[in-house]
Amino acid sequence: MTDSNKMKEIIKAEYIKCAKDPVYFLKKYAVIQHPLKGKVPFELYPFQEASLNDFKNNNYNVILKARQLGISTLTAGYSLWMMTFQSDKNILVIATKQDTAKNLVTKIRVMHANLPSWVRSNCVEDNKLSLRYSNGSQVKAISSTEDAGRSEALSLLVIDEAAFIDKIDTIWTAAQSTLSTGGQCIALSTPNGVGNWFHRTWVGAEEGENDWNTIKLHWTVHPDREQDWRDEQDKLLGPSGAAQECDCDFITSGQGVIDPRILEEYKKTHIEKPIEKRGIDSNLWIYRQPDYTRSYVVAGDVARGDGQDFSAFHIIDIESMEQVAEYKGKISTKDFGNLCMNTAQEYNNALLVIENSSIGWAAIQQVIDREYDNLFYTSKDLRYVDVARQVTNKYRNSERQMVPGFSMTMKTRPLVIAKLEEYFREKSVIVHSDRLIDELFVFIWNNNRAEAMQGYNDDLAMSLAIGLWVRDTALRLSAEGMELQKTVLSKMLDYDMVYTADEAKSDDWMMETGNTKEDLTWLIK
Repeated sequence: MTDSNKMKEIIKAEYIKCAKDPVYFLKKYAVIQHPLKGKVPFELYPFQEASLNDFKNNNYNVILKARQLGISTLTAGYSLWMMTFQSDKNILVIATKQDTAKNLVTKIRVMHANLPSWVRSNCVEDNKLSLRYSNGSQVKAISSTEDAGRSEALSLLVIDEAAFIDKIDTIWTAAQSTLSTGGQCIALSTPNGVGNWFHRTWVGAEEGENDWNTIKLHWTVHPDREQDWRDEQDKLLGPSGAAQECDCDFITSGQGVIDPRILEEYKKTHIEKPIEKRGIDSNLWIYRQPDYTRSYVVAGDVARGDGQDFSAFHIIDIESMEQVAEYKGKISTKDFGNLCMNTAQEYNNALLVIENSSIGWAAIQQVIDREYDNLFYTSKDLRYVDVARQVTNKYRNSERQMVPGFSMTMKTRPLVIAKLEEYFREKSVIVHSDRLIDELFVFIWNNNRAEAMQGYNDDLAMSLAIGLWVRDTALRLSAEGMELQKTVLSKMLDYDMVYTADEAKSDDWMMETGNTKEDLTWLIK
């Protein structure tokens, strides 16, 4: 055998060996761009070798990782191996930003350019965001959008920083069908609180409820990191940031309004299946039937009308603070107003509270047109929430000072959110809905504003917060012997000769009769 033929045989054997084993291929031939040292051989750590074998042997891999472990680079190397040794492979990289996704393609480009000529594929297209080889394999980088990967027939989907991607539930639903013929997915991220798609996928995999393989890479897997490094991260990132970036800790990583540990406890102790699901959409969930000896509040939040969020309401037992019913669905504003009122009537003519911002007025108007007599009003001038003031203002015919519904303002919103957090922290509210708890898991602080994590909804969370806030003052009135409906008094006020409060008097419920005062609260007890 000639030297030339012998060399061909050696190359052939080496090629086959590389094609079978991505670990061998990357360790021997891959070059990476080091930020300080420039181009250096890709010297894999044991945890990286183990991860590569997981990539090869499992279609779906979810990676819970600490920062700066080289996993994005490792994923780029695996993509290069697949494109080099397999034909017609279509790889898509999705990240929070296009530049982040492009960075992974750049890593592939550097590795490819530094391969030996006998193993390096012919690149026929290179336009920064994509690479395509003559064997038909390609990789593309895109930012996260709802349509990402929808029409692609994918061989490998890489989701970088999956816990931080907007609308990832929709993205995954669209992409999953393109992977159904044997495609692979690698979803990698540091944690970002609980309840989001990444967290649910990880937990489901740990509990054997899905087909994902879990790869957990704590900061300690890196052989060059000691406790001094971890202590430094606390100083640089703060305790919460370090927990997120280093410890693979879902619970302490996020900025949830409600402590996730409390929510986990609620899931174990309070969640129930509804005893009844009503409506065309079956989205009115009943947990307790009306008890005609008890008082209730119905608190509703109306969808914006853009199709992105939901209309929602809760029915809360005023005394026990138990959630007895809940609605979350996409119906017309008029239908939502009618549903709120009909349900409030069923629950003993409950105090009906609907947020009055923007489109909420349409739902409230529906209630007013039907002359429901226990609609909540907010002070128009002071923009604060006080049921006692509401009642006295309304029923002394000073309704011009009041606006129907709940006014969410810069003043009231923090108070409402604080009340929600307080009740869960003290574990004094009783909720049964799993979809509510799921919302609360992703209800976070974002620049000092409580709102749903991007890509999620907070309709149930906000309507519950409103209900709990109003409930406090409603309970106080009830304890004072004032029925929430004010049925007797409202009928009496139809006649001017009965009694009208004098604005000059300090107490509207005291009427002067000669030299004495008569307490009129007996009229409404």
